[in-house]
Order: sequence, then C-alpha cells, then structure tokens
Amino acid sequence: MRKLFLLPLLALMSVVLTSAGVGDSGESSEKKCLVVGVAFYNLENLFDTINNNGKYDLEFSPEGVRMWNSEKYYKKLSNLARAIVAMSTPETPYGPGVIGISEVENRGVVDDLVKKVDELLLSEGREPWNLQVVHHDSPDRRGIDVGLLYNPMYFQVTNVTNHRLSIPDEPDFLTRDQLCVSGMMLDAPMSFIVNHWPSRLGGQAESSYLREAAAKLSRHVADSLLAVDPGQGVIMMGDLNDDPQDKSCSVAFGAVRDRENVKDGAFFNPFWWILDNGVGTLCYRGQWNLFDQIVVSGNLIEGTPSGLQYWKATVHNHEFLRTKGGQYHNYPHRTFSGKKFLNGYSDHFPTEIFLLREISE
Repeated sequence: MRKLFLLPLLALMSVVLTSAGVGDSGESSEKKCLVVGVAFYNLENLFDTINNNGKYDLEFSPEGVRMWNSEKYYKKLSNLARAIVAMSTPETPYGPGVIGISEVENRGVVDDLVKKVDELLLSEGREPWNLQVVHHDSPDRRGIDVGLLYNPMYFQVTNVTNHRLSIPDEPDFLTRDQLCVSGMMLDAPMSFIVNHWPSRLGGQAESSYLREAAAKLSRHVADSLLAVDPGQGVIMMGDLNDDPQDKSCSVAFGAVRDRENVKDGAFFNPFWWILDNGVGTLCYRGQWNLFDQIVVSGNLIEGTPSGLQYWKATVHNHEFLRTKGGQYHNYPHRTFSGKKFLNGYSDHFPTEIFLLREISE
C-alpha cells in the first residue's frame, strides 16, 4: 500500500463504517479508507460533424436535419465536460477513477471530450485529470460505440477484450460490442464490462429477447473473468435499456436487489433500490426509468481478498442537468428536442458507485 500514499491525486478520507453500511459487525467502527468512484454516462449522440456512415450519419452533419456543425459540436463537448467534472464529490475531489461511456461515434470525439475536461479544470484553477481512453469500433448500424475513460492514478489497464452479440436466426442483427477492460484499481484486480444493450425499438416486450441475449453474454464474460481469478472484482455497467427489475437484468444477468441476498458468484444491483425510491436516469411520458446501471460482483459486498469493497451508489441528477420548466420540467436537459437545438447535456443522468479500500496508519 505504501506507493498509494505517493500518488498526489488520491483522496484520503475518514469514514464511519456501520453494520448497515459496509461494516460486518454490530458496532460502528472508524476506519481510514481510500475512496474511488466508478461512473457511467450515456453521452447522447456524441458525433463529430463528418458524414462517414451514409444515411445513418447524415443527421449529424451540417447538411442534415439537425444542422450539426462545429459550433454545436463544441458546445456539446463543453457541456459534457461540465457534467463529468461535476461528478467530483467531497470524498472524490478528483472525480471518478473510471467512467464508462456510451453513444460515442469514434475515438476522435472521445479524445476531444477528455481534452475539454482538462481545459475546464485548468480554467477553474484545478489540476487536470489526464483521463485515458479505451475505445473500440463496433458494428452498430448508427456507428455508435461504448468506451471507458480512466484516471491512471487510480486504475492501470492490463487487458482489453471485445465481445460481439450474435442472435441465432438473425444474421443481419448488429449492435454495440461489449467492452471488457481489466486492470488494477488501487492495487487490486478489477474488471469492467461496459455495455449499451439493444433498444426497445418495436416495443419493450417484443424486443426483450435481444436484451436478454445481451445480458447472458455479459454474464458469460463476468463468470469467465471470475473463473480465472475469483478474487478480482467485476463490475458490469451500461445503458441497459431496461430497468433493474426487468427480465434481462434480474433473470438473464441475475443481479439481485438486496445485498443480503448476494451469494457466492452472484451480483448486486444497487440501482434497483434507488429506482424503487423514485429516482431514475431518464424519463418518458412522466415515468422514470433507470437504464444506466452499475452492477457489482458479490465479492465486492464483503470485500475482495485485496481489500476493495462496495460502499454506496448515486444518480448525478444535478439541477443544471435538468430541464428548467415546461412540459419536461426536471427531465434530463438533452441536446435536441426533435430538430431544435437545446444546448443541453444528455437525455440520461450519469450514475456512480463508490468503492473503499481500508488503509492502516
């Protein structure tokens, strides 16, 4: 652990761990812990202005119906950078250690985004985060991918794999690949599976089999990781296009609502309880959904052999990310309403979980 104290960007905090939180005894005990955040954010169509995908990319070009030009693109980047910088918390003043992202067109737009994040931090007199990028081009028809941003002071990448979803009897089906990034977080082995499962196009029930197939693929990847190293933490996250209680999440992947019901090899979904309490990440016709989930392996509940442990979860629904009034008051303040440019952020709120690692003095 000694080298962790030499990293200037790691925040050290003192927290009280109780039996209702992460402590496993009946009494409260004060422990000093390193805290690291793991976030996910659907960036809502982060496209550049160049049409390189024919009809599927035309709308995000100057000639398209959205008249997507450099001015709008850089406003979008600046807004997303503000949202990411706002993920800083008192416990994690340098932001999340890892941020899964979705709806990005290519590596170039992600590189532009992380530059904007550092520009914003420097303009506020803060140290840049120097976020690094993992990205892979998927076969999705619209050309959108998932990716991973990480702060190298918290996480070091050792391996990257990509996993393609195939649907039997549907050879022309194309969607986003699932990105698996393994490495060391606070000197503990950790793997992240970043997802953007198939949409509800055609109806939720009618399209459920696609998301169930995606969930089974994610669970296969997760189980394979744990078979190789049962002591590592595994985190599956993404825009799942379903809520925690839906069949894809709760049955096909098998993530449970209550942490006390997490058994060996199982997964815990902290956002199920959050949605049950009326908090979501996107809203449709007055109904909140929580598609943007971060699910943790059961060994993170009790604490992995290397000491990482799940602490808490949140939805970053800051006031500036919300629509200010009218019919969509308090909905996420999105980039467009139809063809009208709203100069917003995303149609999803970001989510985040926090992990602890106890240190001795």
